[in-house]
Amino acid sequence: MEGLQADLSPNGLTVSTTPEKGRCLLSIKDFSPGEVIISQEPYVSVPNNSAVHSRCEGCFRSSNLKKCSACHVVWYCGSTCQKSDWKLHRLECNALSRLEKERQKSLTPSIRLMVKLYMRRKLQSEKIMPTTARDNYNLVEALVSHITDIDEKQLVLYAQMANLVNLILQWPDINVKEIAENFSKLACNAHTICDGELRPLGTGLYPVISIINHSCLPNSVLVFEERLAVVRAVQHIPKGTEVLISYIETAGSTITRQKALKEQYLFTCTCPRCIRMGQYDDIQESAILEGYRCKDDRCDGFLLRDSDDKGFICQQCGLVRNKEEIKRLASELKPLSDKATMSSSSHYVEATSIYKTIEKLQTKLFHPFSINLMRTREAILKILMEMKDWRAALTYCKLTIPVYQRVYPGFHPLLGLQYYTCGKLEWLLGETEDAVKSLTKAADILQITHGTNTPFMKELLFKLEEARAEASHKRSSKDE
Repeated sequence: MEGLQADLSPNGLTVSTTPEKGRCLLSIKDFSPGEVIISQEPYVSVPNNSAVHSRCEGCFRSSNLKKCSACHVVWYCGSTCQKSDWKLHRLECNALSRLEKERQKSLTPSIRLMVKLYMRRKLQSEKIMPTTARDNYNLVEALVSHITDIDEKQLVLYAQMANLVNLILQWPDINVKEIAENFSKLACNAHTICDGELRPLGTGLYPVISIINHSCLPNSVLVFEERLAVVRAVQHIPKGTEVLISYIETAGSTITRQKALKEQYLFTCTCPRCIRMGQYDDIQESAILEGYRCKDDRCDGFLLRDSDDKGFICQQCGLVRNKEEIKRLASELKPLSDKATMSSSSHYVEATSIYKTIEKLQTKLFHPFSINLMRTREAILKILMEMKDWRAALTYCKLTIPVYQRVYPGFHPLLGLQYYTCGKLEWLLGETEDAVKSLTKAADILQITHGTNTPFMKELLFKLEEARAEASHKRSSKDE
């Protein structure tokens, strides 16, 4: 740990320990919004490959791929990625080549990640691969596993997965119990690697980044530049402040967030947002995001249960909404939601029709700022984009923006990306002035969260300059 402390200190960081949360990352200097706090390459990583879609093992790109001719599992986009991965893949390739085809079908990303973890440890211990203060197996050993908090069913699953890893490795001195515990560590500490638009590409283990604790009101954000994990400040972080990111989707009530954190990460959050649970403003927020709308369509008040539990009272106008009416609408929604989930993504017209019926019912049932309604509109937007129905897509994109503004803080990548989608659609449809406004809002947020040097951000800023030039030309043409 001393080596890590010495390595982090020039970057304005130190590792500390608190009784409540264990290890944490503290700033020992001020950080400004948009400033990189820390970055790390993965100790191990794997792309999310499937039977129909593959990615390069090195850079996670999906074009110009060639399969490894020996193991027939791993893909590369070219010799550069193949050479950089060769020391590790040579070991993995030998192990995977021994597997029967049926066994190869069991190679989930988690199994492969664990196999690579042990192989990297072996190569580093044999000095075939170098170690540094931020890149060594000791950091993995120091990660929390929460193994004692896991239920028996999950423990059995980890044991089965550990036995499969043991079968793949075939090392005489392997500790199966340790592998099972490491699976528990992965569940709590591995990160989903995403592209600039937050689409999942793979999974990686970043032991130093994993020291950073969670908050539902984070002062930093984690994004990825290919496989490199980058943590940037999204607000001013004074010296002596803990660096905090969000582990989960924070749009939702405190109860929903707490449930997600408990299930996946096995802890109860005590951030400033969560300690308000049960207070009036927290109850109000929950009722708006996950509760029902007023009976009067002109009223935007939120509803709470009445004292005899027969209905819900609007806290703004006092109208009572019957419990049975809400039950009826909810019962109509359930089969439709199941049908929408099962509907094939290729049947766009049918899927759109189902989701629009759901939207109509949800509009009657839920508050206008409902998370459920927002998710339905997101689904419709996605389908409309696939169908290239740009005008309708823009309408739905604009419907989601006010909810995004409410549920996310000002510098949140999802809000920036929604402005970006809106701007691209407006520009495509010739609404250049509106496009400039939307793209400017997107750039203002995403320059803080993503920086300015990635291909994604360069494309956004280029689009913004083009839109500004086009808007200026249109204005000057009118003046003439």
